Amino acid sequence: MPNIDTTVTCPVCDMPLQFSDETRKSLRCVSSHRFDAAKQGYFNFLTGKGTNFLEDTSAMVQSREAFQSSGHYAPLAGKLLELVGKYHQGSTLDLLDAGAGTGYYLNQILNATANCQHDALALDISRFAMRRAAKLPSTMAVVWDVWRRLPSADASRDVVLNCFAPHNPAEFRRVLREDGVCIVVTGEPDHLNEVVEPLGMLSVAEGKLTALTEKFAAEHLAHSDTQHLSYQMALNDEDLYNLAFMGPAGHHLSPETLRDKVRSLGNQQVTASFGVHVFVPEA
Repeated sequence: MPNIDTTVTCPVCDMPLQFSDETRKSLRCVSSHRFDAAKQGYFNFLTGKGTNFLEDTSAMVQSREAFQSSGHYAPLAGKLLELVGKYHQGSTLDLLDAGAGTGYYLNQILNATANCQHDALALDISRFAMRRAAKLPSTMAVVWDVWRRLPSADASRDVVLNCFAPHNPAEFRRVLREDGVCIVVTGEPDHLNEVVEPLGMLSVAEGKLTALTEKFAAEHLAHSDTQHLSYQMALNDEDLYNLAFMGPAGHHLSPETLRDKVRSLGNQQVTASFGVHVFVPEA
């Protein structure tokens, strides 16, 4: 568990949160707002009305973990690690993963930078995803809606990760240090193009980089670099099922129908195609 005494803030009053005792299972601010850890180790800050967005279900998260643990997106994790190393040097590394899912990419970075002192905050609206992210070293996993004000102090993060998740550039800029970096991952238009239609998945729109750059520039985050990563994945029936069910389409896909579809397709060579976009704070 990271040292969060000055970095994680109360979602109610925005004051710093501190652990209330040595068990580190309860957080409290000076206004006496209290948040207790779930038995799986994560904290839920979505009190009151919660959120209007659908959380990924337990089954969707299981599919994501199975697919990612098979190594199909390992080249993307490697690219993220490369960029973190390029834009940040030092003995400490404070990260915020906005829309972290299971924390797969965050975990790769933490493991590969074990010589650094880490303070990591993983945010996602899915309780089931945060159960897994809570197991990562030096990480606080918090159920939270990343469209809202992020529960992290001003200028408290060296790196903000935003992989296949909603963008909140105003908040990304606020929590980044002046020499920090925001790394955003999006799918390219040809991402998974062999199976999007037959498996009922959502396609990627054209022109994402232009829209993204304009949106971030409006919040004083300058586009520094975009690297394109494309490769072929050899996927079997189980991989194809997990690939389709782990994403947004998993909210409306029938597991039984999807099983039938992947069996009819058989093993496939599928294109993985990503845009990895780097934004840095403007002076």
